[in-house]
Amino acid sequence: MLSREIINIQAGQAGNQVGESFWEMLLAEHGLDKSGLYVGSDPQQIERAGVYFTEVNPDGHSKYVPRSVQVDLEAGVCNRILGGPLGHLFRPNTFLAGEVGAGNNWAKGFYTEGAELVDSILEIVRQQAENCESLQGFQLLHSLGGGTGAGLGSLLLSKLREEYPDRMLATFSILPSPKVSETVVEPYNALLSIHQLVDSGDLTFCIDNEALYDISMRTLKVKAPTFPDLNGIIARVMCGVSTSLRFPGQLNGDLRKLGMNLIPFPRLHFLMPSYAPLYDPKAKQFQKSSVPELVQQLFDRRNLLVACDPRYGRYLTAATIFRGKNSSRDVDVAIRDLQTKNSAQFVEWIPDNVSVSLCSVPPVGQTQAATALINSTSIQELFKRTLTGFSAMYKRGAFLHWYTGEGMDTMEFTEAESNVQDLIAEYQQYQEASVDEDEDVGDFQEEEEAP
Repeated sequence: MLSREIINIQAGQAGNQVGESFWEMLLAEHGLDKSGLYVGSDPQQIERAGVYFTEVNPDGHSKYVPRSVQVDLEAGVCNRILGGPLGHLFRPNTFLAGEVGAGNNWAKGFYTEGAELVDSILEIVRQQAENCESLQGFQLLHSLGGGTGAGLGSLLLSKLREEYPDRMLATFSILPSPKVSETVVEPYNALLSIHQLVDSGDLTFCIDNEALYDISMRTLKVKAPTFPDLNGIIARVMCGVSTSLRFPGQLNGDLRKLGMNLIPFPRLHFLMPSYAPLYDPKAKQFQKSSVPELVQQLFDRRNLLVACDPRYGRYLTAATIFRGKNSSRDVDVAIRDLQTKNSAQFVEWIPDNVSVSLCSVPPVGQTQAATALINSTSIQELFKRTLTGFSAMYKRGAFLHWYTGEGMDTMEFTEAESNVQDLIAEYQQYQEASVDEDEDVGDFQEEEEAP
């Protein structure tokens, strides 16, 4: 059985912290201890660990090493991982840190500091890729509000796109949210990153802190959520997305199949993840989790990892991934019921637009769970928010000298702004598109009506 390998790249402080939670959860699911040694009892756990791990035999014992690269423009976070509980897990030569830091400046990450590091990073990636039997693609973990994750992350994406044009590029991108703002220049960094993501990425899983805080406080009843709490929620979704690659199941999916079913138009590849069941751990024994309940939760705004409301848009496509003992018939019926009840919210010109994959292995500590990736036109809310903040500052030229000082041209800001405006317009166009109305919704509408 060939493992379809994925190379993980985590950039910047947020990327590395989320990555840490992700690897911890992955170790638990595959029955590995903190140093990568197998301590589980179920052979299924280890059968396909090769998707994320390389197996090495240093002293006759199999040790599993993450296929991952950790990057930051300042050494703090990388040193913390090396000195932390997972310090013995990663290869020491897969950590790369700069000296200066990106100081929340996208241009530093993309043009100056980041550009100096990028060749060394690609060299580490190349070594990892050469050891793969059938490399499926890359996943990049980064945030779009700072300097390293946004700037260097965007640069890495465009370089990977050049070097590996036929491999899937998925990003888990943490977008700035209106209520939880870390820095003043977030809208600049985020908009410049989205501009790059539109052209370079294949799948972008959007996540924002506001939605994560809401889930932690309202649903999981954590009084004062910390970053490890929020990152734990992201890690669940990340493990959910790759489940069918890592464990045998009835209906298997992989990154390419996900992309194939989820992305109707290449630019509209921004997805909203959701997870179920989410509940207060104290109320565990009062929870009923049937398949219809899981499906209903997946499409509930409160379970989305993005702070926008799908009721104000329409679903273009969705992919659902179920874990645990679920019968495919139950799942199909539940999904069909959902679509029938809310038919107005699903575009009618993509029939059967919810794909399903089933895997029999549940997450650690749960009997069943489900993850959904939703491509909805309501995600334009997210881009509009960022654009509003961006335009307000850009009109006055505020903070621009920090960017132009790194050799950046103001034309790039204008290009990014108009690219994101176009993206919003495209989402709006497909939201209003319908099969039988005579309004002109672009060329594809006329082609539809031609026969």
